Amino acid sequence: MSNTAGSPANQAGSPNGTSAGSGGTTGSAGGVSAMGGSPVVTPQGGSSGTIGTGGHGGSKASGGAGGSGGKASGGSGGTSTGSAGAGPLDCNATMPTNGTKHTGQGQGGKDNLAWQLWANNAANGSITTFTTPAFGAEWNNAGDYLARIGYEWGNAAKTYDAYGTITAQFAYKKTGTGGGYSYIGIYGWSTNPCVEWYIVDDSFNGMPVNPGSTTNKGTAKIDDGDYTLYTRNTTGTGGSRCNASSWIQYYSVRKTARQCGTISITQHFDAWKAAGMSLGNLLEAKILVEVGGGSGSVEFPVANVTLTPN
Repeated sequence: MSNTAGSPANQAGSPNGTSAGSGGTTGSAGGVSAMGGSPVVTPQGGSSGTIGTGGHGGSKASGGAGGSGGKASGGSGGTSTGSAGAGPLDCNATMPTNGTKHTGQGQGGKDNLAWQLWANNAANGSITTFTTPAFGAEWNNAGDYLARIGYEWGNAAKTYDAYGTITAQFAYKKTGTGGGYSYIGIYGWSTNPCVEWYIVDDSFNGMPVNPGSTTNKGTAKIDDGDYTLYTRNTTGTGGSRCNASSWIQYYSVRKTARQCGTISITQHFDAWKAAGMSLGNLLEAKILVEVGGGSGSVEFPVANVTLTPN
């Protein structure tokens, strides 16, 4: 959750805000099927989740640590076939060499190599970028820390369907700890409406994580996995990519962790739309590591977001 300047916004469970709501009751089961055509949604009422930690570029929110359980299990090795335009996925890929290490708060790159780094304690976090879609992330008690790489559209943003089919392929290894909350997956923002969004495939805190103070919007089966869909209203003093003091967050949280695979980003957007979670103009779509403390690293030899025209 960060803004254009790299200074994040607020969230409970990973956030940067002024408050974090308490969890409520869990609604009845619902479902969204996002594969093989238009998703079908069964609404799910109620709210669920524990209170997350806060403090992401603004006043720190109260509350306990988000997520539960231990370290998530790793993905299986081998080679699988990716989506159109992405090519085969090598789950045993090795890190490239001759990278460029960036520290502090910053951003750069273009096309699917656009990167961004932000941390509360800027000197304690870094991102290493390459000339290929890969990156390394490191932190040591950096507070709320975000590193990401992928497409950045900014002022040229359009609705997600105008980009064609958006897909990501990833393979990574993680070490160390991620503090009270952590997300590994896909991240971005939209405007009109202002939405900060996550697709979460793994966490240092075990899966599935719950961002806290969320409303459960049902489930979606995408890429052979079951995802729970959440929304969360949030506020913060750290700003947002929409220059707003309050906005909404969308989540797809995978029920079982994986460390290699394909994420059909457009299918998540379609499932959100079917669940009444509409996006506006898509500002970015990036592979993300976000942690709320701790000391650790993630190496992504594969971190590739691709666009396939309609």
